[in-house]
Amino acid sequence: MTVGDTDLREEVRQRYANSALAVSDGCCGASSCMTREEYSAVELSSLPQGASAASLGCGNPTAVAELGEGETVLDLGSGGGIDVILSARRVGATGFAYGLGMTDEMLELARRNAAEADLDNIELLKGLIEEVPLDDRSVDVVISNCVVNLSVDKPSVFAEMFRVLRSGGRTSPTSSPTTLSPQTRGRSVVIGSAA
Repeated sequence: MTVGDTDLREEVRQRYANSALAVSDGCCGASSCMTREEYSAVELSSLPQGASAASLGCGNPTAVAELGEGETVLDLGSGGGIDVILSARRVGATGFAYGLGMTDEMLELARRNAAEADLDNIELLKGLIEEVPLDDRSVDVVISNCVVNLSVDKPSVFAEMFRVLRSGGRTSPTSSPTTLSPQTRGRSVVIGSAA
C-alpha cells in the first residue's frame, strides 16, 4: 500500500469514526442521514434511531438483495448497523448476518443498535473489506452500501467477496462517489447494484 493509499484509508476511517461519535452524542449532521429516502417508512420505523442516523450509504442493498429465510449475509462496511439489522430480520432466526467494520467507534454504535433491535443472529466483526475475517464459502449473500468505492484496493475487495461466497451465492453492492475530498472522489468508481 502506498502513502497515498494509507492517507485515503485514514481519511475514510476518520470520517466514519467521527460520524459514529456524532450519532452517539445525539447529533445527526448534514453529512449523516444520507440514505433515509432509500428506505421505506416501515423499515425506518423498525430500526433503532442510531442505526438510521449513522447511515452514510447511498442506497438500500437489502431492497435488491432478495434475502431469504435461513441465508447467511455479510454486510461490508456495516456502519451503524442499518443494513445488517434489516438483513438479520429478513433471514430470520434460522439465518445469520455478519457486519464488517473498520472503526471501533462504528462497531460500538452498531453493537448498541443490534442489541436495541433485540436480534441474536448478528455478529459484528472488525476488519477491512480487503481482508474479510471469515472462512471461504461461508456466506450466501454479500451486500455493501456505498463502501466498495472507498477501498484503496478494489480488486482485493471483489476477490474477498467471491472467496467468502458459497456456490450459487450473490452480491448486492451499491456504490457512488462520496463527499470526501476531491482527491478521494477522483479515486472512486461507480458500481451499479447487482442482485
